[in-house]
Amino acid sequence: MTTQIRVYRIRPGALEEFEREWREKVVPLRRQFGFEVLSAWASDDGETFVWIIRHEGDFVAADRRYYLSPERAALDPDPARHISDPRAFIAHSIEP
Repeated sequence: MTTQIRVYRIRPGALEEFEREWREKVVPLRRQFGFEVLSAWASDDGETFVWIIRHEGDFVAADRRYYLSPERAALDPDPARHISDPRAFIAHSIEP
């Protein structure tokens, strides 16, 4: 099982629209491709969006299938247009 944390800098004034499109379009499509959306947060200043996803199998292969799929290409408008600085990293659990 692989967990990924995604941290996005959102274009000024676009957080509300991004959140709606993410919730309505991205989350269901990610689930369709076998991902579990664990949680998401938005900063009070409206500039940062963070979410955590997990996949039981080969995360990299599943992510590639997601991005190359006709369903992902059909997202219109593409919620990614609101992201100015996307970052993602694989997370490993550590004991406190």
